Amino acid sequence: MNMSQIGKRIVLFLVVNLLVMTTVTVILGVLGVGRYFPQGGLAGLAVLCLVWGMAGSFVSLALSRVMAKWLMGVQAIPADTNDPTLRELVDTVHGLARAAGLPALPEVGIYESPDVNAFATGPTRSRALVAVSTGLLQNMGRREVSGVLGHEIAHVANGDMVTMALVQGVVNAFAMFLARVLAFAISQAMRSRDDDRGGGWIEWILVMVFQNVFMLLGFIVVAWFSRQREFRADAGGARYAGRENMINALKTLGRLHDPEIAAADAQRAPSFQALKISGATGGMASLFATHPPLEARIARLEQGAV
Repeated sequence: MNMSQIGKRIVLFLVVNLLVMTTVTVILGVLGVGRYFPQGGLAGLAVLCLVWGMAGSFVSLALSRVMAKWLMGVQAIPADTNDPTLRELVDTVHGLARAAGLPALPEVGIYESPDVNAFATGPTRSRALVAVSTGLLQNMGRREVSGVLGHEIAHVANGDMVTMALVQGVVNAFAMFLARVLAFAISQAMRSRDDDRGGGWIEWILVMVFQNVFMLLGFIVVAWFSRQREFRADAGGARYAGRENMINALKTLGRLHDPEIAAADAQRAPSFQALKISGATGGMASLFATHPPLEARIARLEQGAV
């Protein structure tokens, strides 16, 4: 599963979360703050990990808009822009936001990319960013774009970024806790009774290794929650932008991802992607897919899931 196959919204959040968690681990190790085990017992360690795990996740959430602009090169569109294409984009996003009852209109951005893509991010429903690629505007019609934007507004209205931050915070806490328990047990088993030189460094390295392994495994849980939220965002997009527009947007994207078309376009746009619409359908890759298979999403909408 390459990076271009992961939803931009989730990738930005996870990258920042990983950086924050790594920084927290280094600081705890250098300052010795994390040595609640065994002195403070498992309870003290659990509390420490829960606090720092949640902190890492919510710091990532707080920085999500800034990081999106920096990493993706998103340019904010002025609300009073005179460019007709950008004016229509802003009006569409704001109209959908009003239909969804958002407490504040989201910031609208655009970034240069041949990818057909859009994403929403932000720490709260009142401080959201909805961004689209130039490739999306160039390759989709007005109705399909409306469906895509309705999906993204639904993510904001459903509070999906906060939900995913909570889930990621729990995963962080478990990863930190299990990594430290295992690292302590192994370092104690390896340490000589007569010579414990270097034991602290061994334990610290083991903590880093185990923590990253457990966070990778924890992503399976995060991905499952993400797939459920995508179904809800599709239903929301159908309510705000119209069921047919949402279905047609997914079908249009499905045609773009037809194997024969994809092969022909491989050289032109190898990371052609929008809403991560083509989730993995089988094997181990499906466990790490942040979005359900396109066919399942269309089927739910056609069956009346709104």
